[in-house]
Amino acid sequence: MNNKEVKRVTDYDMQQLIGQVLRYGVLISGLVAIVGGIWYLYQQGSGIPNYTVFHGEGEGYTSLTGIINGLGKGSATEIIQLGVVILIATPIIRIVFSLVAFGLERDKLYVLITMIVLSIILFSTFGGLSI
Repeated sequence: MNNKEVKRVTDYDMQQLIGQVLRYGVLISGLVAIVGGIWYLYQQGSGIPNYTVFHGEGEGYTSLTGIINGLGKGSATEIIQLGVVILIATPIIRIVFSLVAFGLERDKLYVLITMIVLSIILFSTFGGLSI
């Protein structure tokens, strides 16, 4: 038998990891949105907007592929949207980490409940999208 001791992941360790995921997710999404806002001001800050006519936004805001295509073109509004997408994805990632934590604890009831919650959130988020 090996003399190496296997370290078990405790409940406290998982809570700390989940807390870090939430902190970093919010921090990264905020930084991405700020960078996009600064880039937007650089691109469009000198112009005076015409508020007498309404101009709707294009497909870039309604699909993930539109956001990714806009990122490739260096569009500031899509960079801001990416920050929003990261912010929306952060609690979903937290639920995934909770699912893993409950799985490691072999708590079948909480795994089932977390899977139901995750499937409801994913279905309501992506169910009507055409990616």
